[in-house]
Amino acid sequence: MPAEALLQLRQRLERLSPKNPERATQVAALSTLYGLSTTSVYRALKDLLKPRSAHRQDHGQPRILPRKEMEQYCELVAALKFRTTNKNGRHLSTKRAIELLEDYGVDTEQGHIQAPKGILTRSTVNRWISGWHLDQRRLHRPPPAVRFQAEHSNDCWQFDMSPSDLKHIDVPEWIDPDKGEPTLMLFSVVDDRSGVAYQEYNCVYGEDAESALRFLYAAMAPKADPLFPLQGRPKMLYLDNGPVARSRVFQDVMLSLGVDWLTHIPAGKDGERVTARSKGKVERPFRTVKEAHETLYHFHKPETEQQANEWLLRYLLHYNDQPHRSQAHSRKEDWLGNLPSEGIREMCSWEQFCRFAREPERRRVGIDARVSVAGTAYEVDPDLAGENVLLLWGLFDNELHIEFEGERTGPYYPVSGPVPLNRYRAFRKGAISQKAERIRNLAQQLSLPIAALSGSNIALVSQPVSYDIPRQSFPVTAEDCYASTIAAKLAIAGELATPLAKLPLADRQFIEQLLSETLIRRVVLDRVRAYFRRHKKEGDHAS
Repeated sequence: MPAEALLQLRQRLERLSPKNPERATQVAALSTLYGLSTTSVYRALKDLLKPRSAHRQDHGQPRILPRKEMEQYCELVAALKFRTTNKNGRHLSTKRAIELLEDYGVDTEQGHIQAPKGILTRSTVNRWISGWHLDQRRLHRPPPAVRFQAEHSNDCWQFDMSPSDLKHIDVPEWIDPDKGEPTLMLFSVVDDRSGVAYQEYNCVYGEDAESALRFLYAAMAPKADPLFPLQGRPKMLYLDNGPVARSRVFQDVMLSLGVDWLTHIPAGKDGERVTARSKGKVERPFRTVKEAHETLYHFHKPETEQQANEWLLRYLLHYNDQPHRSQAHSRKEDWLGNLPSEGIREMCSWEQFCRFAREPERRRVGIDARVSVAGTAYEVDPDLAGENVLLLWGLFDNELHIEFEGERTGPYYPVSGPVPLNRYRAFRKGAISQKAERIRNLAQQLSLPIAALSGSNIALVSQPVSYDIPRQSFPVTAEDCYASTIAAKLAIAGELATPLAKLPLADRQFIEQLLSETLIRRVVLDRVRAYFRRHKKEGDHAS
């Protein structure tokens, strides 16, 4: 549209009042004449005679040096300032960087570069560093955030722990005299899809795998309160690169549960990336709990860890009923409405979880087939005497398993000192002992032809006799079953704290029948406990 036509239209419109309908008629006529919309005409009138910035012909080009050379010096100054930046944000000044560049120069991949004296000034370098986007604010800017969200509930859980603002409680459950008072730590998991959170207080001495595994079992197991639906094993656990993720026992437990774990990139590993941003879905509930719940501890402070967890669970029910971050329903409704079609993956029992959670330690078994730790002796399989084995200590029980040459044996339990003289018994021969005895017997039966010494082919008068020695291999048993009926009876006697010979005939017959049916550890102990608990109640009523 010609500028003259717009000027004439502007002059005609200025003669009319602001609300005159003739103004719209004039604009419509001009738009029809040039084949434009009325919006384009109004836009052209708005931009007409608008002030525009005027620049020199050499605008954007340095005058003291060629652009390429000036840009190189500015990049070196910006690099010196970036390299000398500490965690508090202090760095080399532009003036000092120019002095170093002029007096000493810097060594780069292209060689030694030194700026001429008196050419570069602080104001000029600062202006070009800002104009070419080489300033500290842009160099330290983190990469753009990529927001992700799981497709279904329990696809991904974010896990983290943070010290509580309460710091300590008056009556902790346990105290290590060597370490002092434990710290009250807040453990948390958050479902990535729905934002449903589960948290617990634990008194710990720093981040350790044992406390983390105990909390994760409570998070995955069904809750006592039916209003708290979060449960099941997630497909993936997202956490930081702390001591928990690096723990061997944590990795073994997650592998046994079928849960993948993923750690985020540490701070500064990928440019200027901020780690807290990658796990913000679990960091944000910490702040909410500390501001909306823990601030009330100024009025009433929990005395025990159990009381603090009861109050926290009550608040989490309210927190999970709050609106979802992007959907038009609550966090709990989002978790229930986006469950996978095949359902949640249930958690195992606490006994089986204890068998998964075992701390590895490389040790040598003594010649008496025992391993002693902190004054507690464990008697292991006699075939392992004198061998270097991998001990698997139970974090939540007193059982010991041993891994040797890729095979796991156990469980083994503590024993009480040496065997008394009048009760001495020999160890049962295992597969390795039987094989060693067979080799020793074979060595006594071997005979070598004399031709091996004399060089002549003289037949021996006596021929070696071979014996067919029967062998019994060591029985391979599952960890969930007792190795034999005797082992099961010993475990039952330990559970009842009474020798089985002192029990009534009816009780012994029940135990014999039970062991003839099954040797599964969990089933045997459950039925024995139920049987004797019922008989105890009947005896109390009879008396």
